[in-house]
Amino acid sequence: MSQLEILRFALRGLAANKLRSFLTTLGILIGVAAVILLVAFGEGASQSIQQSIQRLGANTLTISASFAGGGGGGGGFGGAGGGRVSAGQNAGPRTQARPLTLEDARALTDREQVPSVRSVSPVVTANSAAAVHEGASHTIAQLVGTYPSYFEATNKPVESGTYFVNDDVIAARKVMVIGRTVAEGLFGTADPVGKPVSVSGVPFTVIGVLKESGSTGMQDADDVAIVPLPAVQQSLTGFGALGSIIVQATGADATDSAQAEVTAILNQRHGITPTGTADYRILNQATLQETVSSTIGIFTALLGAVAAISLLVGGIGITNIMLVTVTERTREIGIRKAIGAPRSAILGQFLLEATVLSLVGGLLGVAIAFAGTRFTIAGISPVLVPSSIALALGVSVGIGLFFGGYPANRAAKLRPIEALRHE
Repeated sequence: MSQLEILRFALRGLAANKLRSFLTTLGILIGVAAVILLVAFGEGASQSIQQSIQRLGANTLTISASFAGGGGGGGGFGGAGGGRVSAGQNAGPRTQARPLTLEDARALTDREQVPSVRSVSPVVTANSAAAVHEGASHTIAQLVGTYPSYFEATNKPVESGTYFVNDDVIAARKVMVIGRTVAEGLFGTADPVGKPVSVSGVPFTVIGVLKESGSTGMQDADDVAIVPLPAVQQSLTGFGALGSIIVQATGADATDSAQAEVTAILNQRHGITPTGTADYRILNQATLQETVSSTIGIFTALLGAVAAISLLVGGIGITNIMLVTVTERTREIGIRKAIGAPRSAILGQFLLEATVLSLVGGLLGVAIAFAGTRFTIAGISPVLVPSSIALALGVSVGIGLFFGGYPANRAAKLRPIEALRHE
């Protein structure tokens, strides 16, 4: 019996029970689609988080106040919510807490003591600042006061207009560089460069618009306005503590050296003893990115493993259905063997039926998963991973062969006389 005839018999057997074949295929379909979609979701989440981290650059350090009950500014842009903590923060007696100050930032610019540091940007942040332009209003999520070096350190290029410069900082000029969300909220499609904006009653002039960064989950990175530090302090926040200090290392390979140098200076200035607990934290972007990548990788693998259970369930379903099929077609098997059908033909037919069910289910699962990745889920765009598609398809075919093997072998071993006697 030729392979083509075996295939024809297998397809005819599947077509004879369309609903049963569809339900069996559905189990594999759901399993394959779940594996691919969950891996895609994990990959999308990983890329989204990494892009958010990379906005500050791989060679930047974010220093923020970290003490309980003390005064000082609020969390600065980029925040301190985790990541790698600087050396010298061992458990021990807490020293007198000191906020981050402009003098701290200036001390970090000493090239002799911090040769690994390229730039230092002190930062104060006013959250939810109300902005108005000719009747149009918009609440700016983050109003950042800082120095010009901040733009390069945090990877914020200007799309139109220009940055402010050191002279603007020295003169405390009320100029502003805004994100795309702020520009659209206040100016619509009009060019905002050169236009006046009132922020909490204080007049500013827009001199530039940042290149669009995009959103990460619920956070809109383009809902930001950046102004010279003295302009914010004079008009909005007062001359208090800094929210954070952004330090840019001379290169990605110098980030750890820069962190050690910064830690030494701040420990000295804040009176941190070797057994004391520092009143600041240093977030190392490079280390954070490595940690996040590793964590997301484990999370994605866990999601894929959980989804793979549904593939196993689908395989058990194939075994069950094929056993039922063999029982129902016992007389047919006996007749075919009686007229000379070899054992290999019977074995091949039922193996082929199981494999076709799993393969069709796998292909449909891939199609559904591909369609599912076109949608954004919880603010994250799933990213298809080619290896997950190949793996899911390979596993689905393997399931057909493995779980279809026992029923097929049972059919092939039936003796013709016993099969013909079967009622």
